[in-house]
Amino acid sequence: MFDCSVIMAGGYGTRLWPASNTSHPKQFLPLPNQKKKTFFHAALDRALAVSGPSASSVIIIAGRTHVPHIKDICAEYSGNNLGRMVLIPEPEARGTAAAVACAAVFAELISGTPRSMLVLTSDHIIEPEADFAEQAGSLTPHIRHGGLAVFGIAPRYAETAYGYIEAAGKETQSGGIFTVKSFHEKPDKVTAEKYLDAGNFFWNSGMFAFSSDFILNEFKKYSAGTLSAFEKLSVPAADAYTSIRGLRVLEHWRGLDAAYSETRTESFDVAISEKCGNVIMAKAAFNWSDVGSWDEYARLSDPCTENVFSVGSESCFVDSPVPVALCGVDNLIVVVRDGVSGGPPSVLIAKKGETQRVKEIVELIKLKGRGTLL
Repeated sequence: MFDCSVIMAGGYGTRLWPASNTSHPKQFLPLPNQKKKTFFHAALDRALAVSGPSASSVIIIAGRTHVPHIKDICAEYSGNNLGRMVLIPEPEARGTAAAVACAAVFAELISGTPRSMLVLTSDHIIEPEADFAEQAGSLTPHIRHGGLAVFGIAPRYAETAYGYIEAAGKETQSGGIFTVKSFHEKPDKVTAEKYLDAGNFFWNSGMFAFSSDFILNEFKKYSAGTLSAFEKLSVPAADAYTSIRGLRVLEHWRGLDAAYSETRTESFDVAISEKCGNVIMAKAAFNWSDVGSWDEYARLSDPCTENVFSVGSESCFVDSPVPVALCGVDNLIVVVRDGVSGGPPSVLIAKKGETQRVKEIVELIKLKGRGTLL
């Protein structure tokens, strides 16, 4: 069990536009085939599953605009589970390096001692939860005496949307543990195919474990500017917290705004992982998907029947709060948002297999000065 789990929930997930937008990001969308349980619900369940029952904490790092969604979801939990959660609203988006540094500094300030920490994503599907929790728990001996542990996913195809982890040869010991040789940014198609053929490259899940004292020392070596900004923070006063439906929200942490304003935007991988000399990788023993496109979301979902009227059409996926009629079309993905639950009214119509190009649509919207659609 970990002393502390951290959920990074600050992204917007524009690859699932128009359902995911700045007012209703991907992590707050329903999981495929579930109307009430969101990606963020699942992340909270994972965080609780890998934490000890009493002294541990669940730190949620998210943008201030995300607070309404988070407080509503956290309020569905009760008792000790809700009491272990604390939300730190980020005043500005500064990437995952700043989020990790903030969480590690906070964890040590409130405990006074180093903490074993597991950083989790908020918008992935991981099943079964029990298998994930068991494997995550097995990493604690590897980080106890210093070191970084990451989860790698065995690639199923040559994906260009993920970063990669290059393992150094065979497993160093049982349990799918490898020494990490290097990290690689998102490749082009040809490079991704080479990675797949090599057999020792894994998708980077974005989940990692460490001891807080170790990671803060790594920040001191490789990202001193980020660390110095957050080292100025002191233990939050009692009145720095507000309680929103039972959730502790660190809304008035003195110096936090200044810390973020002094920090450059950088990913944790670039700032720390790629430079760290003591990294192991655990080959995931669970099913994982980042649901990074509407094709993937559709693949994980049952055929749509509610609000869909289809004549002479096959293999279409529809996600819409209003009725949609399909006539003589095949292999389409149709996503409709009426603007009622947040964001402007908008419609996506795409051929199956082409939904990775939604990111091009997002850039086109920006280019045309229609950013309010996002």
